[in-house]
Amino acid sequence: MFEHFFQCPYCWEDISMLLDTSLTSTAYVEDCEICCNPININYGFQDQSLTHFEANNLENDY
Repeated sequence: MFEHFFQCPYCWEDISMLLDTSLTSTAYVEDCEICCNPININYGFQDQSLTHFEANNLENDY
């Protein structure tokens, strides 16, 4: 597991998330632990290194 810090796209608070380093690419929706709004999470790893990470609000993804 890898701890990654980022800003919520709704409330702009810094939050952390544990990411699974065994996944080469994944996408899912998770609620912000501060404001409870849904965040579209998209990330991937290669050789245990984070290659990309995106945290977007759902309105911008459609």
